[in-house]
Amino acid sequence: MTAVEAHNIVKTFGDVVALDGVTVSFEKGIVYGLLGPNGAGKTTLIRVLTTLLRPDSGSASVVGIDVVADPVGVRHRIGLAGQFAAVDDFLTGRENVEMVGRLYNLSKKDAARRAEDVLERIRLIDAADRPVRTYSGGMRRRLDLAASMVGNPEVLFLDEPTTGVDPRSRLDLWDLIEELVDAGTTLLLTTQYLDEADRLADRIGVIDRGHLIDEGTSDELKDRLGGNVVEVHVMGDDRATAAGALTTVADGELMTEGQALVIPAVNGARTLTAAVRALDDAGIEPQDIGLRRPTLDDVFLSLTGHRAEEEDHSEAPEHPSQRV
Repeated sequence: MTAVEAHNIVKTFGDVVALDGVTVSFEKGIVYGLLGPNGAGKTTLIRVLTTLLRPDSGSASVVGIDVVADPVGVRHRIGLAGQFAAVDDFLTGRENVEMVGRLYNLSKKDAARRAEDVLERIRLIDAADRPVRTYSGGMRRRLDLAASMVGNPEVLFLDEPTTGVDPRSRLDLWDLIEELVDAGTTLLLTTQYLDEADRLADRIGVIDRGHLIDEGTSDELKDRLGGNVVEVHVMGDDRATAAGALTTVADGELMTEGQALVIPAVNGARTLTAAVRALDDAGIEPQDIGLRRPTLDDVFLSLTGHRAEEEDHSEAPEHPSQRV
């Protein structure tokens, strides 16, 4: 059964087109990763799907319920953790989660029972009765995730859940997300971190400047780039000459990744050998050269011409009233 469907969603903010005809659909029981830089349209699409914004045009549904025609029905079936931990510093962790449970119209008894359950599941039960102002950043993000789960949602929307947390807390959150999926929760996860999408997402949609430009599993996206790539590092003065030499033997468009020159290598080691010879003929001695499988960063560079982590502030900023 389909968890989320969106067809030709358009949303503008003045002269800024945040979403330009986005269509996406995925089934229940998976993690769907929406990968793109800041300002690509990820958060705007989340807000449309979670009924916080009305689209200018297009249609969308969550578990078969139209987000415009029946927003209350959608809200009863979903959970949302936004980019910022929306928790009250002066309440305890338990009180925060119970409060959200009451907003889901749970009875006081049921809200307390569900809060105990999700705090145990999120591994915050030992800190449940401490004021949230004493929590670390990672603990606050986990508490925000617990609050989004208290209503036992069918579909959980996580908008860049690991942004701003330390590496240890990030790994902990990844483990928790994987446990949620194993327990049957469907997730839509937005991220600008390629390794996060690679590890967590069953399917990935690549979004940039309001357009969904490609979609597939991580392996499918990488295979479309040609399977393998040759990565070359040369001295700065030699880059232009090296790029010209590599273009003659590349199995596709040459890309730059930081200080590296990268070419698709459909023929694997043969392309590597040809690259070495071409550089030698051009009088270039590479600092390093090697054959490797492409990363999602290579995919994103190939599709958009820039990195997924590059900042783009074209999307309207999040308003505090639109945080959950």
